[in-house]
Amino acid sequence: MIVLENQVLDTLFNHRSIRNYQDKKLTNHQISQLLQAAQQASTSQFEQQFSVISVTDPAKLQVIADVTTYDLVKNAGHYFLFVADQHRNSQILKHIDSNVDTTNLHSTDKLLASIHDVDLALQSMLTAAESMGLGGVIMGSIYNDVDKIIDTFKLPELTFPVLGLALGYPDENPEIKPRITSEIIHYENEYNDQIDYNELTNYDNQVHAYYANRKHSAREESFTHHLMHDLKQSPVRKGILPALKRQGFLKF
Repeated sequence: MIVLENQVLDTLFNHRSIRNYQDKKLTNHQISQLLQAAQQASTSQFEQQFSVISVTDPAKLQVIADVTTYDLVKNAGHYFLFVADQHRNSQILKHIDSNVDTTNLHSTDKLLASIHDVDLALQSMLTAAESMGLGGVIMGSIYNDVDKIIDTFKLPELTFPVLGLALGYPDENPEIKPRITSEIIHYENEYNDQIDYNELTNYDNQVHAYYANRKHSAREESFTHHLMHDLKQSPVRKGILPALKRQGFLKF
């Protein structure tokens, strides 16, 4: 069988999170290319319901570092904050017709659409960055104090910070973390809740071996232990729902 090289698949299959970076900033040209890659991602109903903030102010990077508890944001080649955004389309519609009813933009449906737009755009940007020899890490830890993020970046009504993305030139080459087998997550025609626990045990062993043998921060860990440990943690992000409502979402 002839195996054809596919650079896109090579990039995707070799994904790993990068948290240590060389002391080298991204160029304006690279940033422009990455933004273009993000904008070319699929978007719900072609409404492009997301915005991206380049965070370059050291004081604001420090806020993100404090909220996320990761100093890496200050050492990365560039930091992007991805925002679900119905505010811009609200402004456009009101410019066209000052009497337009924009109630629908406050809906759960439109919130989910804008979050999906963020997710697709961010993943496209990260894949593009990795194809350029860069590395990065997606940061949902901005939710640790989402009100602080909203206030720091002056996010108006009908916007919400969804994810951060740190990118840069890798100063590490971590092992690829094993994923759960497709037999456990892929079904045909309907959901199947009959888990093959033998397969799950095999996966647990793979994850345990990964953590035990990796070069940095080796520890005793498995997938099921990780799930249980995370479940038992005290909730630290209770402010998300109130913040969403503060920003004008989830009215119906």
